[in-house]
Amino acid sequence: MKAENQAALSKPLLIGLLREAGLDWLYVGKVLLAIFMGGGLAMRLDLQQPATTMLTVALVMHPASGMVLAKSFYRAVGTLVGCGAAIALVGLFPQQRELLLVGMALWIGLCAAGASLYRNFMSYGFVLSGYTVAIVVLPVVQHPQALFDSAVMRVSEVMLGILVAGLVGDVLFPQRLRMALRQQLSGQYSGFLAFVRGSLGGVLGRDALENAHMRFVGETIQVENLRSSVVFEDAGVRAHSPRLRQLNQRFMEVSTSYQTLHHLMNRMHAPHHHDTRQRLMQLCEFAATALEDDCEPDPAAAARLSQALQKAERELPGKISEQRQGLTSPREQLDFDTGAELLSRCLQELQAYVQAYALLRRPGVPTAAQKEVVFQHGNDHLGALMCGVRATVTMLVMGSFWIMSGWVHGGSAMMLATIFTGMFASAPNPSAVVRQITLGFATGMPLAFLCQFMVLTHMDGFVLMVAGTLPFLLIGLYLTTRPTLAGYGTGFVLSFIYLLNLHSPMTFDPVYVVNEGISQIVGVLAVAVAFSLFGNASSNRWLRNRLLRQLRSQVARACELPLPGLRDRVESATRDLFMQIMVHAGPRARDWLAWALSVHETGRAVVELRRLQASLPDTQQGVVGAVLEAFAALYRSDEGKQESARQRALRALDTAMAAVSDRPALRQLHLLRLALLDTESVLAAPLSPYLSSYQEAATDAP
Repeated sequence: MKAENQAALSKPLLIGLLREAGLDWLYVGKVLLAIFMGGGLAMRLDLQQPATTMLTVALVMHPASGMVLAKSFYRAVGTLVGCGAAIALVGLFPQQRELLLVGMALWIGLCAAGASLYRNFMSYGFVLSGYTVAIVVLPVVQHPQALFDSAVMRVSEVMLGILVAGLVGDVLFPQRLRMALRQQLSGQYSGFLAFVRGSLGGVLGRDALENAHMRFVGETIQVENLRSSVVFEDAGVRAHSPRLRQLNQRFMEVSTSYQTLHHLMNRMHAPHHHDTRQRLMQLCEFAATALEDDCEPDPAAAARLSQALQKAERELPGKISEQRQGLTSPREQLDFDTGAELLSRCLQELQAYVQAYALLRRPGVPTAAQKEVVFQHGNDHLGALMCGVRATVTMLVMGSFWIMSGWVHGGSAMMLATIFTGMFASAPNPSAVVRQITLGFATGMPLAFLCQFMVLTHMDGFVLMVAGTLPFLLIGLYLTTRPTLAGYGTGFVLSFIYLLNLHSPMTFDPVYVVNEGISQIVGVLAVAVAFSLFGNASSNRWLRNRLLRQLRSQVARACELPLPGLRDRVESATRDLFMQIMVHAGPRARDWLAWALSVHETGRAVVELRRLQASLPDTQQGVVGAVLEAFAALYRSDEGKQESARQRALRALDTAMAAVSDRPALRQLHLLRLALLDTESVLAAPLSPYLSSYQEAATDAP
């Protein structure tokens, strides 16, 4: 019986492993077919470098057809822009090789900086526009009159590779990204509702809130990345893209409000908050009853749940009035009102999120409000500038070495360094990737030599050429399907194809191949040295701290930027910045997680306060403006000045709460004050005499 149970449990696991292995080999087969098809067509069309077409296919291919189309689109755009830049540079410096190399280095640095500012395949377009200049110009730098032919050939070879990759990826057993997007949205929806249903009537500790926040941030970014790629393969998703952005925005809003609600409840553990906290818990339990209905990720079930949430939203004010009776202390009333308003906001935003999910697949034209929603990325422009400087310096050093040494193959080394410097500009950990790529090149070069001079010399014709090279490419492409060996496999495949340099008619020159192999090693090592000396946030603590300052500055932006659309921009930018910190810092990201939670909570409260500020009398607007200035200064302050900035913010809050009579605005001010007085907050510091007296006075504040 036990053996039968083990067999029953192991069968689904075996099926899953076989299915995964089958998909990997299917991908390898599609890439091989596309590589040889592209190479064969390039030879038939008598293009100069069929290997360029084959390399394009190897770089563009992806298991998901949407990714292939997205990469192909941006590669095509980047290639055209790069060819235009190459023609312009040679036109400006036709006989000045040194000035031409300086111009190329500056252009490549500019493109590398642009690549670091994007997280999707638009970054790939910047990379292509950078190193296309080198690929077009360097082979004809001594003969500028051949530039136009070089550019035409480059565009022809790349476009052919893009066409072949897109055709094979989209026609032959395509794996559609829309299914992955649908599963991601369903998992996000059902997972968040289950999280709310399981925790709304209880209390979540800070660790649980931090883990939930990390999960929510990852899901938000994943949905946005998938959406930006699926639009290339599916017209329906492209038409409903504004709805997808709005759904993701609704998720960010309700997750922020819900976590703020739990922070508030956690701050009411003190004995003098016991009665208020119990009353708020009763309201939370009432709201949780609305989630007892069907929470399945189905549009019909979502529509029913939306109606249940609307009903609970209508009944909630009456429940709030009931629970508020008996509270006589102004402090208790303000605490209760603040928590009740947060709960009302959570319920309202949850209903909006569920309704957006229910309407996602319905036919119809997106509304103007949906079209206005934009996912705002957060960027460190100084970090991007450093990426550009790194690429520029690398190109200048390689170009100077080429000119001073007179090495014939120095241009190939410079070209390869250009490609990888731009390609890995936005990689999470470029040093580790370059190490794997270098090992892959070191393996691919001798195998390319072996294949060319010991295998292909005994074979004649395209079919035998395929038979001779297929075993080598098979190994490298399979390695690219292994997550831990993907960089090694990529270096292997690129080195093998580049050094093999298949063309028709084929020539066999061992001296040329050895020199090209040496130039490859020099180029890759130059990239490794560049990333070691000028690392990104993964290896540079100063850049990671800049990302943290950028994250904190989102509160200052919420205090100062124009109000229209500000909430959406702050919600998305803070998550994008924290995702960058998670990617670059790895396990160390938890050290900054408390800051992310604080920025989300405070930034949202500040935006709500500014929305209410416009309706206040002029004198009250002035004291609220002082609070906003104090919070902007607090979140921009250095660690040594943080405590004094917090005390200034507390004094500004004290003055504002004594002057403001509008109850909604007063509740937002009180929420900000509770966040500053939270002893477990990232802003917490040893209590000063002023802070101690402030807490005592706060117990009787209106």
